[in-house]
This record gives sequence, C-alpha cells and structure tokens, in this order.
Amino acid sequence: MFLRTNVHCFHHRLSTVICMLSTCTRTLCYSSSSPLSPSQSSSMVKKVCSLVCDSYYNQAHVRFSSPRLNLVDIDPDSLNHEQALTIVASLASDAGSMVALSFFNWATGYPKFRNFMRFYIVCATSVIGNGNTEKAHEVLQCMVKNFAELGKVKDAAEMVIEMHNQGLVPSTRTLNCLIKVTCEMGFVEYAEYLFEQMCVRGVHPDSASYRLMVVAHCRVGNILEVDRWLSAMLERGFMVDNATFTLVISKFCEKGFSNRASWYFRKLSEMGLKPNLINYTCMIEGLCKRGSIKQAFEMLEEMVGKGWKPNVYTHTALIDGLCKKGWTEKAFRLFLKLVRSENHKPNVLTYTAMISGYCKDEKLNRAEMLLNRMREQGLVPNTSTYTTLIDGYCKAGNFERAYELLNVMNNEGFSPNICTYNAIVDGLCKKGRVQEAYKILRSGFRNGLEADKVTYTILISEHCNQAEIKQALVLFNKMVKCGIQPDIHSYTTLIAALCREKRMRESEMFFEEALKVGLIPTKKTYTSMICGYYREGNLNLAMKFFHRMSDSGCVPDSITYGAIISGLCKQSKLDEAHDGFSAMAVLEKLEKKLWIRTANTLVRKLCSEKKVGLAALLFHKLLDIDLQVNRVTLAAFMTACYESNKYALVSEFSARIYKENRLATNVTK
Repeated sequence: MFLRTNVHCFHHRLSTVICMLSTCTRTLCYSSSSPLSPSQSSSMVKKVCSLVCDSYYNQAHVRFSSPRLNLVDIDPDSLNHEQALTIVASLASDAGSMVALSFFNWATGYPKFRNFMRFYIVCATSVIGNGNTEKAHEVLQCMVKNFAELGKVKDAAEMVIEMHNQGLVPSTRTLNCLIKVTCEMGFVEYAEYLFEQMCVRGVHPDSASYRLMVVAHCRVGNILEVDRWLSAMLERGFMVDNATFTLVISKFCEKGFSNRASWYFRKLSEMGLKPNLINYTCMIEGLCKRGSIKQAFEMLEEMVGKGWKPNVYTHTALIDGLCKKGWTEKAFRLFLKLVRSENHKPNVLTYTAMISGYCKDEKLNRAEMLLNRMREQGLVPNTSTYTTLIDGYCKAGNFERAYELLNVMNNEGFSPNICTYNAIVDGLCKKGRVQEAYKILRSGFRNGLEADKVTYTILISEHCNQAEIKQALVLFNKMVKCGIQPDIHSYTTLIAALCREKRMRESEMFFEEALKVGLIPTKKTYTSMICGYYREGNLNLAMKFFHRMSDSGCVPDSITYGAIISGLCKQSKLDEAHDGFSAMAVLEKLEKKLWIRTANTLVRKLCSEKKVGLAALLFHKLLDIDLQVNRVTLAAFMTACYESNKYALVSEFSARIYKENRLATNVTK
C-alpha cells in the first residue's frame, strides 16, 4: 500500500544495471596480473590511483577511519564519471577497502560525483567484494543523505532495498538512516513502508526504529498513531529517551489527551525511566492546561521529592493554570514568590500569564500595572503580551484602548500577528460590530497576514448566530480549500446552526464528515444532533444519537438529558421520559454532584412546561439522594403546583422535607 506502483519493474531494471556494473567493475580492476586496455588505463587513472595511495599511507598515522586525502594536484573537473568508477574499483581491488573509501570520500565532496548514483553502487559492490559489508552500508547511508538533499530519497531507498538481491543484507542502521531521512522530509507514510520492508527482509527493528516513527507522528500531530507506535515499542521492551518522552507528553497534552500522557508518565517511570526536570515541567504544564490544578501540584510535590527544584518555567505553567481556572489571587501569590526569589525571576512568559489572568478577571488596571512593572524590570513585552492585553480590552468593550495598544506594538517594532487580529475581530463580532471586524481583518491581510482556523471559526460562529447559514457554509468551504483543517468546534458550530434550522440531513453529513477526518464529537455536538431530531419530531434518531453518545464514552450532561425529557414530554411519552431519567440515575453515567445538578435543572424545566406530575416524580428521586433542597428548584416547583391547582403536592413535599430534615437533625445530635 505504500508507493509500490511499478516497483517490480524498477527492481528488475535495477538488478540488470547492478549486474552490468559488477561485470564492468571486474573488468576495470587495476592490477599487475590483468592489465587494462589502453583506453581504460589512461595516465590520469594511474596518476590518481598513485596519488590516493601515497596520500593515504602518508596520513595513516592520523587516526581516522578513512584519512582525509590532500589531492591538491587533482582537478575534479578533469576526471569523468567512468574514470572515477575505474579508480574506486581498482583501489578496492589492489589497495583495499579503506583506500578506496578515502577516494570515495574525497570525490563525494564535489556535486559532480556526489549526485552520481552509479558511483555509490560501484563503490559499495567493490567493498562487498572485499567482504567488508559494514563499510558498504556506510556508502549506502552516504548515498541516502546526499540524494535526500536532491529530493531523490525514494530513488536511494529503492536502491538500498535492491542491494539485498545483490548479496548485501540490509542492516538496521542503514534502514534507520532511511527512515530518519524520509521522516524529516515529511514522508511519514513512506517511512512506514520502509519499516515494513525492514520486517519483511528479516531485519529486526530496534528502539531507534520505533522512536523515529513515534517522533515522526508527533511532528505531524497524529496522536492516535503516536499512541500505536509507542505502545508497540513498549510491548517489545524498548525504552524512550527523555527528549522523546518530553515530546510525546507535550503532544498528548496539546491535543487534549492529558490522561493518556499521565498514563505514559507512570508507565515509563515504572519501566525504569527517571523523569527529569523538563519531563516533570512538561507534565505539570499539560495538567494545568487541562485544568487539573490539584494533580499538577501533586506532581510538583513528587518532583521536589525526587530532588528536582522547580524553575521559572515550572512556576509559569502553574501560574498560567491557576489563572485559567480563575484563581488569580493564588496565582499572584506564586508570582510574588518568584519575584522575591534569588535564583528564578519572572520572565516575559510569566508576566504574560499573569496579565492574562487579570484580563480574564476584567482587572485591566492591574494588568496594565504589571505591564509597566515588566518594563521597569528590563523585560520587553512581546507580541503575545500585547495580544493578551488587547484581547482583554476587546472583551471589555474598550476598543479605543485596544487600538492604542495596536499602535504601540507597531511603534515598538512588534508586528501584530493573526492572533492579535483574531482578538479584535472576536470582540467586535460579540458586540455586533461585524462590518468593522471585516474592515480590521482586511487591513491585516494587506499587511501580509492570512486567516487561520481561529479566524474562520470566529466568523462562521457569528454568521451562525445571525442565522446566516449560507455565509457560514461559504466560509467553511473556503477554509477547507485553503488547506486549513476545521476542528471539532468549527464542525459543531455548523451542526448546531443547521439543527436549529431543522436541516438534519446536512447536519448528519457534517457529523459523519467530522468522524472521517478523525475528530471526536463533544457533548455539544451530540446534544445539538439530539435536540435537532426532537425539533423535527424524529424520536428514534434522537435516541440513536443519545446511545451513540454514551457508547463513545461522552458523558451526557444536564442539557442533554433536558433535551431528551423535553422531547419525550412533547411527544406525550411519559413512560419513556421516566426511562430517560432512570438512565440518568445510573452512576456510571453521571457522578453524584452532576446527577444532582442535572436533576435540579430538569425539575425546573418540567415545571416551566407545566409537567407537574413528572416534575414531582423527579423531585422525589432527587430528595432520595440529596436532602439539601435547592431553593430555586423548590420555588419553581411550588409555583408550578399552585398554577396547576396541585395544592396537595405542595403539602406532600413540604411535609416530607420537614420530616426528613428533622430526622437528620436528631441523628447528628
């Protein structure tokens, strides 16, 4: 499946060429017992052979595997390709592999011979004739690297594989060299083909082979493949190094797979890998980005317990995590700890994280104060720092100050990037100033910027909010044509808008398309589909998506259950509504806190729809689990009962609440 078209024909042709070259090499060998013909044994060939031998033996005392020749008397332009072939073959035959390789190394320093594939084949074949397969592999590795520079790595790779048929068994090191070069050039699929060839030809992949594939998939962001290759690597008992470990953790966390990153962190630690400061900091940063602050500080304690002292990057990750969680004051206390530290002072990233926290809290005066403090400390705010502040002012609706900061950036030599413009565009769209958003965006385009995934998603969301589905679809298609892969948020935005318009066939088409490109639907994606089918009156398809949601491991929330019960009620299927709530009560689906929150939401929703009987049933179940009655829920229930003339229900619930609270008080006494 990996680029095998016409490979058989290529191999047949290649075999013929190599056989001809082998015959030619034997004929051209320079020896006293078999003199060459006059045309082949030119004075130039003899002169070069003599000079190579003299230079090699004169420098033999220098400990090089292949001494560097000083052939100043030879003009490479005076040698043609056939003479070079004759020389390397003759030297291998008469003077040995090392002398031949010394000439080979000299010759490949010039493009004329470096780009000549037959030169590598003859040299490798000649060395093989001397029984020196290790050096033959070095020649092939050199060919791979040099031909990669020409963009002909696949030609070199096929030649390496074909050399197996000429008696040179592929080595793990040579094939690893091939895999490494192809991965670096972005040919990851072809690298997998080479890995497969390694196994087919009886060459055992080592830890480096697997590591190369893991790193390659990390670089292209294919996390599922990273997981597959890393799992296979560990199953065979191979270990990764700390650098690869850091890359894997950062990529898993970046793509939202922090749990998997934590699992690998523990697994590799158990296998004997000793995490270093960078590994711990990377894991702490990943946990903070996920919002798992408690686990991040537990990891910090473990790190300190192992003798590693947190540095400014560790603290910055924690400060950023605390700010994203809304715990700005806690973050500031940690920030002050850094300020007072003798060894680790806040850097630009630290200040930017803290400024971001204050912007989220709408404490823009404090954010500006930190900006000034930063300058006083001799630190220069960067584009990210200014963008953070601009975003804060845009969210607060202070576009005048945002534009001032934009000018400050330009005056100080910091070119606003697309993230800066996205912040302004998003703020303007949220304030209903869409035309102004397009105007500022066009000015960015005139300065050489290009729209990214965030830009398109902001504009698509705004058009969807305005029920302008046609414009949203135009932007979505334009994004795809520009080579930008929409994320699940982009798909969900469109799906939700189409569902609101009851265009369920198109919604499902986008849903399935998202799955095909490897995206994972969120709660909002599934809930949008469920709500859409209920609006359409298609109960069966709504429940089908509900079950798909559960089967995929995506836990329904109160909004999802609210949609289901509301839909079932509208269909007058109260028994099914009861079953829907019973499903909610299964602890595997919802933990207790979420269960209680969901139940309160549903009781209020049913009360608003005058479904008092079902609301009472759910309220009873809620009281079975939690006696701490939510006052808003109770008020909504009582109001619905009075409006429906269900006075007996009010008395019944009041009596139960009073009785059970009294019992609970006596128990505590």
